[in-house]
Amino acid sequence: MKLEDIYTFFRQPPPIYLSKEVAVCYVLYTLVEKGDSYGTALIQAIENEYPLYRLSDTVLYSALKFLEDEGIIDGYWKKVEGRGRPRRMYHIVDEKEQQARELSELWLRYLQEHPHRQESS
Repeated sequence: MKLEDIYTFFRQPPPIYLSKEVAVCYVLYTLVEKGDSYGTALIQAIENEYPLYRLSDTVLYSALKFLEDEGIIDGYWKKVEGRGRPRRMYHIVDEKEQQARELSELWLRYLQEHPHRQESS
């Protein structure tokens, strides 16, 4: 390590990986705001919209399974234009819309409470 490495670290901090709890709220926020989505698109969206945050495959699919087990989201298979094989799409269950909105607000609160971690793209 060199002193310049320390300056570089603070000028360009490494990405922050979401925990499962935060990932659950991010997923719900994205589904509420943008509609049905599939896993890879959720990962790409966070990297594009919130450049300092990352979502690992493991945490994402754990969060999706949790939400399915809780009955808040449901999955279905759909052929996505421009993609080879069908994708597992996720959507919010109608009866759980209010709860999904409440939890999705926690994502916005998380971003507000961690402003030093968020940059505009």
